[in-house]
Amino acid sequence: MALPLSGLLVVALEQAVAAPTCTCRLADAGARVIKIERPEGDFARFYDDLVHGESSYFVWLNRGKESVVLDLATPPDRALLAAMLARADVFVQNLKPGAVARLGFAVERLRREHPRLITCSISGYGEHGPYAQRKAYDLLIQAEAGLASVTGGADAPARVGVSVVDIAAGMNAQAAILEALIARAQSGDGAAIHVSMFDAMADWMTVPLLQHEGGLPPPRVGLAHPSISPYGVFASAEGADILIAIQNEREWVMLARDVIGDAALATNPDFAGNVERVKRRALTDGKVAAAFATMPADVLCAKLAAADIAFARVNDTALLARHPHLRRITVASPTGPVSCPAPASVSDGATRGYGAVPALGEHTARVRAEFLPG
Repeated sequence: MALPLSGLLVVALEQAVAAPTCTCRLADAGARVIKIERPEGDFARFYDDLVHGESSYFVWLNRGKESVVLDLATPPDRALLAAMLARADVFVQNLKPGAVARLGFAVERLRREHPRLITCSISGYGEHGPYAQRKAYDLLIQAEAGLASVTGGADAPARVGVSVVDIAAGMNAQAAILEALIARAQSGDGAAIHVSMFDAMADWMTVPLLQHEGGLPPPRVGLAHPSISPYGVFASAEGADILIAIQNEREWVMLARDVIGDAALATNPDFAGNVERVKRRALTDGKVAAAFATMPADVLCAKLAAADIAFARVNDTALLARHPHLRRITVASPTGPVSCPAPASVSDGATRGYGAVPALGEHTARVRAEFLPG
């Protein structure tokens, strides 16, 4: 079966995480993605060497792409990029604002010369505004957009442990490109898309921002919820951390009566309603903690499941590696197969294959001959 984006050509002048996140998803959907790398390679190739010599970041986000090495300071390589863009459907780039224009590929000119081309520029703060020229990396934006201020415990802000800013920007870019492709099918016109990492994270920060502007900025509460109780981590008898989330009164009654074993607590007006429980958070959480500490984890989890209470074990990466619900795919790489978590979306009746992670410059000669024959 043909994949949804089969026949589309995506040219990606990309590096690091945000743009590769976008183009990886486009490649998964069947687009041909030509990744332009500088002679020394995308620097994400060298973040670590923990996947039998390959970078964990690079193998995660570059499957199914063709790697072409170009030195865009030279006229012949600029000519090759121009030839590719003349036939491309989508051009994705995440160089610093203004850099592609200085190379001779200003978005305005590309759109004028290739009206069906969809361009997507990903940057830290967008193309305009007071911070447009600032360097911007994932952790910097986590700090600047306030995400770190609501992450961590009461003692200090913290970094989210994965590159959420880059991922959010990349997924926003993918969604915008898919919208533009649908619009182009109707109008015949391409589009110029700009995605800001700061905007992506500011959007995710809407609830904390509105809470602040409403007079109650959310505190840092670690693995708890600033607005709901009980919603947090409680230890079992042997010290296993169990995270529970009580969302409504039915769940509170079930927790108190069927898990904690305290029918009176279930109907106590001091704990009736989330607002009252949050007012007495220390007492509420204390009652839950005392009860959980009397039960082994397997017994506790069985009771929570029987009561239909939302809960989770607080796992680490070692436990994730052998998690019974983890789906995996196997991707070829220059140094051997790599087993990775499978993409989240699943389509009924479709078994999707995934392309290999390319070696640096693996496709340069073939692409040069294709786009500049003779």
